[in-house]
Amino acid sequence: MIRLVPLLLLLSVSQAWARPTVGLVLSGGGAKGAAHVGVLKVLEANHIPVDYVAGTSIGAYVAGMYALGYSATEIEAIMMNVDWNAGYSDTIPRESLGYRDKQLRDQYNIPLNLGYVDNEVKTPSGLLQGQSMSILLRQSTDLVRQFGSFDELAIPYRAVATDLETSQPVILSRGSIVNAMQASATVPGALQPMVQDGKLLVDGGIANNMPVDVVKAMGAEVVIAVDIGSPLVDKSQLNSTIAVLNQLSTMLTNVSTEAQKKLLTDKDVLIRPAIDDLSTTDFSVMSRALPLGEVAANAALAQLSHLSLSEEEYLAYRAAKRQKSLQWLGEFERPVVRVAFDNHSKVSESLLRDTLGIAPGKAVTSEELNRGIERLYALNRFERVDAEFADTADGRVLTVNTKAKSWGPNYFQLGFNWEDDFTLDSAVTLDLAYTMTDVNSKGAEWRNELKLGYEKMAATEFYQPLDPDQSFYGRSRYEYEIKAWELFDANNKLFELTKKTHRADLGLGYNYHQHGIIELGFTGEIGTLSNDALLVSDFGFNSYGGYFKFGFDNLDSISFPTSGNRVTLNVYVRKENFDDVPEELASISSVQVEADWKGALGFGNHAFVGKVSLSTVNEEGEETLNLSELGGFLNLSGYHKNSLLGVHKLFGAFIYQYDLGRDALGMQDYPLYLGASVEAGNVWWQRSDVALNDLIYAGSLYIGTDTDLGPAALGFGLSDDGERAFYLFVGKNF
Repeated sequence: MIRLVPLLLLLSVSQAWARPTVGLVLSGGGAKGAAHVGVLKVLEANHIPVDYVAGTSIGAYVAGMYALGYSATEIEAIMMNVDWNAGYSDTIPRESLGYRDKQLRDQYNIPLNLGYVDNEVKTPSGLLQGQSMSILLRQSTDLVRQFGSFDELAIPYRAVATDLETSQPVILSRGSIVNAMQASATVPGALQPMVQDGKLLVDGGIANNMPVDVVKAMGAEVVIAVDIGSPLVDKSQLNSTIAVLNQLSTMLTNVSTEAQKKLLTDKDVLIRPAIDDLSTTDFSVMSRALPLGEVAANAALAQLSHLSLSEEEYLAYRAAKRQKSLQWLGEFERPVVRVAFDNHSKVSESLLRDTLGIAPGKAVTSEELNRGIERLYALNRFERVDAEFADTADGRVLTVNTKAKSWGPNYFQLGFNWEDDFTLDSAVTLDLAYTMTDVNSKGAEWRNELKLGYEKMAATEFYQPLDPDQSFYGRSRYEYEIKAWELFDANNKLFELTKKTHRADLGLGYNYHQHGIIELGFTGEIGTLSNDALLVSDFGFNSYGGYFKFGFDNLDSISFPTSGNRVTLNVYVRKENFDDVPEELASISSVQVEADWKGALGFGNHAFVGKVSLSTVNEEGEETLNLSELGGFLNLSGYHKNSLLGVHKLFGAFIYQYDLGRDALGMQDYPLYLGASVEAGNVWWQRSDVALNDLIYAGSLYIGTDTDLGPAALGFGLSDDGERAFYLFVGKNF
C-alpha cells in the first residue's frame, strides 16, 4: 500500500490535467445547511470530484469540513451530533462559576450586560459573544493548526464574511478555519462581530450568500452551486417585528444570490433543494433537510454525469486528499512544547495558566483543550477565550487568546424577586449594584448595592485579592438595612417591629477551591427596634465580635437543582449590648452557629433534592436578638414567609422533581418541573424545649421552571397542624 500511494498521487495529477476543474459553492441557510451534506453524499456516490470549495454561513461550515478532508458521511455524523442550540447561549453554567460569582448571580438574576466606561454607558455589540459557538466549531474541526493559506487544505477553501463598516464581502483565505467559519456565520446584532485584520466581520450572506465568483477566481472551470436561501414570505405572514426583520434579511441575501446566479454559465450546475418550508433557526429540521439535498442532487445527475471519474481515478483523487490532510491530522498526536497567552485583560498570566490546566510536554486532546477554555471563561472576566495551534519542528505551540469584556471594567447588575402567598402581603424586592473591577493591579473590586421593596438595604463592599492567583483575599463591607420583623401566632400576624441596623465586616478569606471559601473576620453592628404602638421609644442594641465562614457550592441551579451540593457553616462569637434593660441583662456573650445543606441527585428527567437547616445560640430567647426564622415555600410549606421565630431551629426536607417539559412536552430551552416535598421542622426559644416530637410536618406540590431571569413557580403547601398556603414566585430563590 505504501508503494501504491505515490502511484495514486501521480494518477490523480495526470487526470486533473485531463478534466475540467470543479468548484463547489455552498450558500448560507442556517439549519437547512444539512441539505449541503446530502448533495455531497450524491457527488461522492457518483465519483464527482471537487477541486475548490467556498461557502457562506452554514455553507462555510460544511465547505470547511469538506476541505479538511472529512467525507460526507463523516460530516453527517459530526453535524448531526452537535447541539447547535447550545451555540446560541454564552451563559456560564452555574456549577462552573466560582463560589462568589454563584452567590452574586443568584442575587442579581437578570442577565444584564451593561457597563460604564469613559463617561458613557456601554453594551456588547451583540446579544451573544460567540464563545459557545466557537467551542462547537472547534469540536467539529478538532485541533487543526492555523494555515498560512487555505490552499494547503485537502481542497482549497474560502469562506465569505461581510465587512460591517463597508458592507463589502471579505474573502477569508488563511488563518484559523474555526474563526473563518464563525465570522461567515456571525449574525449581526445577535452575535458579537469577529475581528480580523482590523475589520469587523459579520454574516457573509449580507454581501455574498452564494459565492460563485469566489470559486471561479480560485480556478474552477465548472461550478456546482447549491442554493438553500429562504424565499420571501407573503404579507399575511408579516405580522410581527421579528417577521419583518427576517423579511429584510432575506431581501439582502436574495439580492446577492441573484447577482451570483447571473455568473453561472451553461457549463455550471445550480442545485436548489426543496427546503423553502424549513426553518433557518430550528436545528431539529436538519434530519429533514439532508435527504432533500440528496433528492435535488440526484435530480441534477444528468447535468453532472460528465464530471464523474472512473473507479481508479476517484480512488486516486481521494488518496491525494487524504495524503494532504494527514499533514496536519498527524500533528494532533505531537506534544505541546509551549503554552503562550495573548492576554488582552488584567487577569494575571499566572492565574490564566493555572486555570487552563494544560502543561507542556504531552499531547492534548480537543476535550482537554475545551475544558480548559471553559474553565477560563468561567472566571467571568472575559468576552471571549479562544485558542490556536501552530506546528513547529519541535512540537505544537498552543496560544490562548483572552479578551476582556468590552463593556467593562465597571458593570451594572440587576435582580428582581416577587413572592406572594395570596394574603394581603406581597414581597417584591429589586436589587441594584454598580461594581468597579480591576481597581488596582491585583484585581480589586468595589461593589455598591441598593435593595428596594419588601427588604431595604444600602451597602458597599471592597474585595481585594492578595496574590496573583487570587487564592487569598481581604474583604470589607458596610451595610445599612431596614427590615420588617414580623411576629406571628401560627399564620396570623400579631405585630411588626421595624429593625434598623448598621453593620460592618472585615475579613480575610481563602478560596480553597473553585467552589468553596473559608473566611475569618471581625463584625460589628448597631441598631434599633421600633414600633409606634407598642414601644414608647426605640429599643437600641449593638454587638461586636468575630466570625468564621465556610462555604462550598457546586449546585447546577439554586432553586431547581439536579446535581451538586451547597454547604454553608457560619459561626459568630459576639458581645451583645442592649439599652434600657436591667443591668444583669444589658450585656451578654453569645455564640451563634448556623449550618445549611442542600444537595441533589438527578436520574434522567427525575431529581431528588435534600435540604437541612440548623441554627442555635448559646443564650436563650429573651437574652439575644440573633434569632432564626422558618416558614414559607419549601421552608415549612403551608406557613407564611418567616412566620416562625426562635433561637434554635431544626428543619429538613426531601423533594422530588420530575422534568415534565423535557420528557413529555419536548421543551428544550427551559425545563418544566412537577415537584412534591415532605418537610419537618420547628423553632424554639429555649434549648430545653427542643424535641423531635415537637416537629411540625408539612408538604407541598408545585410546578415551576428555571429561566434566565431566575426561577418561577406556583405551589401549594399544607402542614399537619392545619396551616395551608398558595405560593407564587418569580425570580425568587428558594
